[in-house]
Amino acid sequence: MTHPQPDPGPVLLIHGGAGAIQKGDASPEREAAIRADLRRALAAGWEILDRGGPSLDAVEAAVRVMEDSPFFNAGHGAALTSEGTIEHDSSIMDGRNRAAGAVSCTTRIRNPVSAARAVMERTPHVMLTAAGAEQFAREQGLPIVAPWYFFTPERQAALERVQAAKKAKAAASEKDSHGTVGAVARDKAGHLAAATSTGGYADKMVGRVGDSPIIGAGTYANDATVAFSGTGQGEIFIRCVIGHRISCLMELKGMTLEAASAQALEELGAMGGTGGFIAVGADGSAILPHNTPGMYRGIARGGRMAVAIFGDDRLDA
Repeated sequence: MTHPQPDPGPVLLIHGGAGAIQKGDASPEREAAIRADLRRALAAGWEILDRGGPSLDAVEAAVRVMEDSPFFNAGHGAALTSEGTIEHDSSIMDGRNRAAGAVSCTTRIRNPVSAARAVMERTPHVMLTAAGAEQFAREQGLPIVAPWYFFTPERQAALERVQAAKKAKAAASEKDSHGTVGAVARDKAGHLAAATSTGGYADKMVGRVGDSPIIGAGTYANDATVAFSGTGQGEIFIRCVIGHRISCLMELKGMTLEAASAQALEELGAMGGTGGFIAVGADGSAILPHNTPGMYRGIARGGRMAVAIFGDDRLDA
């Protein structure tokens, strides 16, 4: 006689970017502030899940907190293009029916993840870009801000370092180049959702679009398999279609989330890609792997929350 397995309950994972994140790079005060904002993002999403709310609301809420923080490469604090401007990309996906929405190359939408959700729910499209996305956001009453709102001294300095290295034909520091935020969740009803948001990378070409708004590459959710959000070298994440790849390995080869994620990360590395991702399975399994020295990350489950930055940090929730 078989016995039904107990429901694992809701779970929320977040990331704030992966890369050459080393101990001592940031002052103790800055590191503490980053950890505090990771916890705020977790708390915002967990409050929704804990009262029985949908995973879609939870991932949007968590990502909005990180978009509003100056410490992550999304929204306020995003990386600057080669022209010293900011262009945001974001997407969101509902695992119940694989509905999805995305925006790219936006410059004035305060919370791109909310614009992506509006595209999903209020248009027949999956992605809107640039001026069209901003016009739509205005029509929907979403907050629009002046471009200067998004700028921070840290991102300006990073652009200057990257451009100076290019001029000197030297390698730029990898920690100045990348970053993304994302969230994945499983709610009490067992539904999955994922959301991702980014400013791309320092000194990117104007008009460049990475993996974050590309469904299947930077964001993916399917109730039957997995919810996924990635961070790293976007072009290689697109070529690997890594979120959908994990889902296919689970669905078609019967792999566990852990095994499918390990294979996908190995394939990413074999193509020269660096980064990481967060993923939660239909069964409530959760994983936060990366092939970089660090990744800003966190988990909330069973009312407990934990955040981590460096590779040897433990997540005990």
